[in-house]
Amino acid sequence: MPCKLLNLCEYETHKLVRIQSVRLGSLKWTFNGVILMFICIMMLWNKEYQEHDYVVSSVTAKVKGVALTSLPDVGDIVWDVVDYSGPSQGKNSFFVVTNVIVTKKQRQGKCPEVPPYGKVCRTDEDCVKGFWDQHSHGVQTGACVKFDVTRKTCEVSAWCPIESKKKPPKPALLASAENFTVLIKNNIRFPNFNFMRRNILPEMTESYLKRCQFNRHTDSSCPIFRLGDIVKEAKENFLEMAVEGGVIGIQIKWDCNLDGFLRNCLPKYSFRRLDEKESNRTLYPGLNFRFARYQTEKGVEERTLFKAFGIRFDVMVFGKAGKFSIIQLIIFIGSTLSYYTLTTVFIDWLIGTSCYSKEARQNYSEKKVESVQDRKQCILCVSFVDENHIRVVKKSHKKSLQQVKPISVHPCKDDTGHLSAMVGVLQKGNNIIDKPPQVLPRPNRPAWCLCGCCLPSTHPQEQLCCRQSIGRCITTSSLFEQLVLSRPLLEAVLLYREPLSDLTEGEQRIAALRNCSYRQYINWRIGAPPRESIPVMPSCSVWRIREEYPSQEGEYTSSPDTQL
Repeated sequence: MPCKLLNLCEYETHKLVRIQSVRLGSLKWTFNGVILMFICIMMLWNKEYQEHDYVVSSVTAKVKGVALTSLPDVGDIVWDVVDYSGPSQGKNSFFVVTNVIVTKKQRQGKCPEVPPYGKVCRTDEDCVKGFWDQHSHGVQTGACVKFDVTRKTCEVSAWCPIESKKKPPKPALLASAENFTVLIKNNIRFPNFNFMRRNILPEMTESYLKRCQFNRHTDSSCPIFRLGDIVKEAKENFLEMAVEGGVIGIQIKWDCNLDGFLRNCLPKYSFRRLDEKESNRTLYPGLNFRFARYQTEKGVEERTLFKAFGIRFDVMVFGKAGKFSIIQLIIFIGSTLSYYTLTTVFIDWLIGTSCYSKEARQNYSEKKVESVQDRKQCILCVSFVDENHIRVVKKSHKKSLQQVKPISVHPCKDDTGHLSAMVGVLQKGNNIIDKPPQVLPRPNRPAWCLCGCCLPSTHPQEQLCCRQSIGRCITTSSLFEQLVLSRPLLEAVLLYREPLSDLTEGEQRIAALRNCSYRQYINWRIGAPPRESIPVMPSCSVWRIREEYPSQEGEYTSSPDTQL
């Protein structure tokens, strides 16, 4: 199509095929109803009509509780929040000590290294002065000293005596920490909606917060949690976990609906363990750290070393808020309209199956699908007198048209021109059943000719006979003489098409009669050719017409198919 400015003002639309069928119509509306129901359910369930925003959050935690422990060689120690909270564990986390290993009265000095960190030696030559590595408790002095009755190790300059216990005591010394409580304060904000809230809800009073405690079934909104209940909710045993420590995740989820009377924005709490709990599956199980308490005894600095095991609680906040948006609703509706094509796909598939007869399937396919051939690929149609259908073939530049296999087969369709010619013959009163004309076989018949009346040709598309099997040629038919070669009939047809045409004698009149004869043959034997195909006449018929209406120079510049 040439590019023109007026083309911008054109409108194109799709062509539809309407099938009058109660069964298919009922099936279509049933499927469309199911799809509509599915779309509505998904829209309401997932709130697809809302615009969403994600939470921005801050968390603070305040632990309360006191524990009394009795440590060997140390005595009774009272642990309050300052003692068992440990160092800061980072953002949105807090730590509670549950077990300890104590090494008391450590002083700066020289003592044997503890195996397996210290090197077992026999003489001083086995020790290197000033040596240390990442597992050492101190720096080697170069001396080999007695560690116990059977072993010697390299002496180190360190805090002596060196910590020797490896495994924490069982049961945990601060097992009573399961009764400690923690107040979690969570402030959230949804920036797009300028909406703020915290987990201490507006209806909560001071007296309520003094007596409430989180319970999944009776009080799920209380922001005060018992540590033992948190671990239990994570499906763990506090007494077992307290021995080596671990990590527990406290998840706060905000799923907020900010639409009018449906407004709802409450936190939901869930708990789970985050670290690997099986000691035999990890190299470094649990969670621990060391801290010391220093004092001076007789002018000498001493310390008590604590290796503390405990549970770290990580508070993780997730949230999303939604509010009605007409734009989001339009986008969702537009994206779901494509679901209705499933109805068309299913019904098209159903028609193509054995549920419908072959004739119904072919009729529907012809009405629905319109084939357009590539202009670079020439499609021809031929008709043989011994077959009751039309063949559609591809043009070949190497193989004769007689031998080309068809790509499809179509029934013959009568053309109005052919019918008008028949009426003309009958009106003339011609006797069709006359003695057939005598057509002598040609002596130089080519190999592809089966009727004996074709002439040789160097062009593969002209190498076509009127038959597929050996037999009588169509040019010997009485009807061929009456419909194709009869001059009065051809003149009447020319005047019917062009009433004011000049039919005076001359080369121009002969050419017009010859071309009209071509058309008469095509209308008679092929009728209306299949779409996008070019009809081709057999060689015997072409040369019989040319013999009847010859060119004075004996040259024919156009083939019969180009005259249509």
